[in-house]
Amino acid sequence: MTTTPIRLYMLAAVILLAGCADENTQPQHAQKVKITPAHSQAMENQCRENASHRYNVALQHIKITDFDAFQGSYEMQGSTAREEGFTCAFDTDGQFLHLSMR
Repeated sequence: MTTTPIRLYMLAAVILLAGCADENTQPQHAQKVKITPAHSQAMENQCRENASHRYNVALQHIKITDFDAFQGSYEMQGSTAREEGFTCAFDTDGQFLHLSMR
């Protein structure tokens, strides 16, 4: 019978692949990162500094209006005293990525 060698190859492949599975898999990075109040305050300060520089206004004229957490990033929305809107983007570790105008 010619189907027996095929079944043996398939069985061998399954056994080899099963041996590759790691019993102690670590949770994904995005699942274990939690933003603390101190961390979110640092993110807010960095957002304010970048917006202040971009719009050429004093830090006290920058207000943060919203904070959103996504699966792989964070965003802060804000505006200047002249009602110029912006969004600051951060990665999962809270590192600043970019500032965009709205």
